[in-house]
Amino acid sequence: MLTRKQLDLLDFINKRLQRDGVPPSFDEMKEALDLRSKSGIHRLITALEERGFIRRLAHRARAIEIVKLPEALERKSAALSSVGSPGGFRPRVIEGDRPTSRPASAMSVDSGAMDLPVMGRIAAGVPIEAISEVSHTVSVPNQMVGKGHHYALEVKGDSMIEAGINDGDIVVIRETSTAETGDIVVALVEDQEATLKRFRRSGSSIALEAANPAYETRLYRDDQVKVQGRLVGLIRTY
Repeated sequence: MLTRKQLDLLDFINKRLQRDGVPPSFDEMKEALDLRSKSGIHRLITALEERGFIRRLAHRARAIEIVKLPEALERKSAALSSVGSPGGFRPRVIEGDRPTSRPASAMSVDSGAMDLPVMGRIAAGVPIEAISEVSHTVSVPNQMVGKGHHYALEVKGDSMIEAGINDGDIVVIRETSTAETGDIVVALVEDQEATLKRFRRSGSSIALEAANPAYETRLYRDDQVKVQGRLVGLIRTY
């Protein structure tokens, strides 16, 4: 039997995993549960792990996976999965060998995969110059991309590391000019610089938020930022 706080925390972690593909930070957990310190979160996490509901993964920052859910949360999670999470990001991650470069026009002969153009590098840190040139292609499964036009970018920097996005990762982007608050997007700033950040709108202002406390959130007028795409998947190579 879980306490109310343990159940609330498990529910919050599960929702964030479904929406973002990575668990929330301890600060986000503390805020969501209205606790005064992170020590209370540590105790709740330990209790959930001891009861077999979650597992902490060694040697990975902020890595928590759901092992099981209580019946009530299982039904709730299934219901959310069936309708989707509005504006949410559910990354599908491929881990494997570094992909082989192929011509930009190539299409995989395997009907279960397709090639996407890798449009250079995108800054997950201080914005870099806008990206427009295809450097190579990467093969991704069709179920990762779904409908619409997609492209890929190589991540440079560590400002999105707490969202599970590391330097050198390949991010898969669905081309769109709109975003919901909480989406991770490719944003073009003042038609000159491109960056990968979490998008938040407040009135006529837009915040581009890092997922690393070492980087500050940058605020812009809404006419200074153009959304170029939304993050839908990630490929990690070793």
